[in-house]
Amino acid sequence: MWRNALPFLLGLALYAQAQDYDLLLKGGHVIDPANQIDAVMDVAVAGNVVAAVARDIAPARAKKVIDVAGLYVTPGLIDLHMHVYGYEASLFPDDIALTAGTTTVVDCGGAGWKTFDEMKREVIDNSRTRVLSFLNIVGRGMLGPAVEDNVEDMDPEATAAKVKQYPGVIVGIKTAHFGKPGWTALERAVEAGRKSGTPVMVDSSILSNTGRTTQKKLLEIMRPGDIHTHLYNDRQLELVDRFSGRVQPYAIEARKRGVLFDMGHGGGSFLWPVATKAMKQGFAPDTISTDLHMSSIMMPQSDMPNCISKLMNLGMKLQDAIRRSTEGPARVIAKFPELGTLGQGKVADIAVFDLRKGVFAYKDSWSKKFMGTTKLECLLTIRNGEVVFDANGRSFSSKVAQ
Repeated sequence: MWRNALPFLLGLALYAQAQDYDLLLKGGHVIDPANQIDAVMDVAVAGNVVAAVARDIAPARAKKVIDVAGLYVTPGLIDLHMHVYGYEASLFPDDIALTAGTTTVVDCGGAGWKTFDEMKREVIDNSRTRVLSFLNIVGRGMLGPAVEDNVEDMDPEATAAKVKQYPGVIVGIKTAHFGKPGWTALERAVEAGRKSGTPVMVDSSILSNTGRTTQKKLLEIMRPGDIHTHLYNDRQLELVDRFSGRVQPYAIEARKRGVLFDMGHGGGSFLWPVATKAMKQGFAPDTISTDLHMSSIMMPQSDMPNCISKLMNLGMKLQDAIRRSTEGPARVIAKFPELGTLGQGKVADIAVFDLRKGVFAYKDSWSKKFMGTTKLECLLTIRNGEVVFDANGRSFSSKVAQ
C-alpha cells in the first residue's frame, strides 16, 4: 500500500515546495510611491514580509490567492495623529484603524514621561495595530487644562530621557492645548525634541488672549522637521488670510525652511473654507492624519480613507494622497524604509481599497456639507502578514491553490 502511495506523497511534497508564498494578492493596481510603482501588479507575502511585487506571479506558487482585480493595493497607511491613550475621548486602535487600512498609528500626546510605561502596557503591548507615540511635554499627559497648563510639569530632560528609553517607539514630542499666554510649552517641547533628536508636533492656539502668532511660531521657534498639525483650522494656525483668501507668505516661507504641515482633521480642525482655498493655491498637507477620537469618528467620520477622499475631492491625486499617508509620514518619524513601502523583505502591512465614483456627502469639523464624486473605501487590511480586516469576505472565498 505504501509503495502505491509513494508517488502521490512525493508529488505532494514537491508541490508544497513549489508554494513559495503564504498569500498572493492577484491583479490589483499597486500604488507604492516609495518604489515608484503605479501599475497593475501582484503582491506576494511569505510569513510576515513582502516577498515579491511583480506583474504576473503564478497562483500555484501561493497557499492562498485573493483576487483584488479592479482594486488598489497600497502599503498599510500610517496615521500620524490619533488618540489611543490618556485623553478622555481616546479610542482603542484595533477598533478603528485596521478597518480603515491603517496599520500604524501614532498616539499624539496622550502620555507624558510619567505615564508612558502604563500606555505601553495597556495599549501598545495589547494592540495588533502598530502603535507609536509623540510624547507629551507635560509629564502626566493629555488630561485637561489643569494638567496641561502646568508649566512645572514640563520637563525637557525627563521627557528626552523617556524617548531614549524607548527608541523607535516614542518617535517625537507633542505640545497641545496650552491655555496660558506665551511660548513656554512650545519652547520646552522644542528643547526636549533637541535633546532627544526627534521632531515636535505642535497644536497650540493663536487666540488673541494667548499672545501667540502663527508667524513667530512657524518662523522663529519651530525647527525644520517639526510638524504643525491642524493645517486647515484657523485657531491653531492662520494659514489663509481672512481678508484676501490667500495663503499667508510666512506659511510658504516656513515650508521652504523645512517646517512640515499635517492635516490633523479631528472634531474641530478641518474647515472647508480654509481647505478649499489652500488646496486651490497648491498648499496641501505634507502628511495626512485623522486626529481620531470619540467625537471625530462619529460626525466628521475622519478615518484615513475619509481624509484622503476629502483631499481628492479638492483636487489631490490618489497617488499623491497615498504618498502622504505612507512614505511621507514614515520619513517624518524616521521609520522609512522600515515602514511605508511594499519593498521586498519589508513587513507585510498592506491595504486594499475600492475607489468609488458617484455622489457622496462629506462633512467638515463644523458639520458643513460638501458634495463629492469620489470615495476611497477600505476592503481588506493585512497587518504583519495576516488578514485582520475583510469587508466582504474575499479572503474567505478565495481559492487555495491546488
